[in-house]
Amino acid sequence: MRLAWDEVGERLFEIGTDRGVLYPEVGAGVPWNGIVSVTEDVSGGAVESYYLDGVKYIDHVNNEDYQASLEAFSAPPEFAASIGDVPIATGLYATLQPRSTFDLSYRTLVGNDVDGTEHGYKLHLIYNVTAGSSAKSHQTMSDKVDPLKLKWTLYGVPPLATNYKPTAHLIVDSTKLSAAVLEDLEDILYGTVSTNPRMPTQAELIALLGGP
Repeated sequence: MRLAWDEVGERLFEIGTDRGVLYPEVGAGVPWNGIVSVTEDVSGGAVESYYLDGVKYIDHVNNEDYQASLEAFSAPPEFAASIGDVPIATGLYATLQPRSTFDLSYRTLVGNDVDGTEHGYKLHLIYNVTAGSSAKSHQTMSDKVDPLKLKWTLYGVPPLATNYKPTAHLIVDSTKLSAAVLEDLEDILYGTVSTNPRMPTQAELIALLGGP
């Protein structure tokens, strides 16, 4: 069949981020309000070329690790332990303490030329995250309200996996799932009237979505 471009409904784009959820080491997941952006990146992944008798023999891609930067106007109180702020008395925190890890989920919207941004979305699930701190600049107030943006670098440690190379970042595409499966997954991630929100294990997620 002859290729065709720009067919109706196939002009896809991705935009925005919302529905951030923090899953602390201890306790149920909590909403992360005020997220401005999540900039995904990787460390490593450099390509090394090898030659034999003066001719390129193979290109090898080095291992990659998940990394991202998260900007937000605020963070849930449960995030304090993840940046080393530990309460030592009512309203008093000791900084620079050992940090706990956490899991994170957030959503990006998928749009097209028919449905706009209502076409679907992608759920991003990040496992075993450590937050690296960054500088904060506290400035005097002026006639313009300019809220401080907080920023952290996120590093993920991949859980063990059997059917794919271990990764700390999984993406679920809502446009590929049935409504029933998507509802079951979001009941886990966001909770119900009788269950607390939690991050599913990768094996549990794969089983729910019908993977091997």
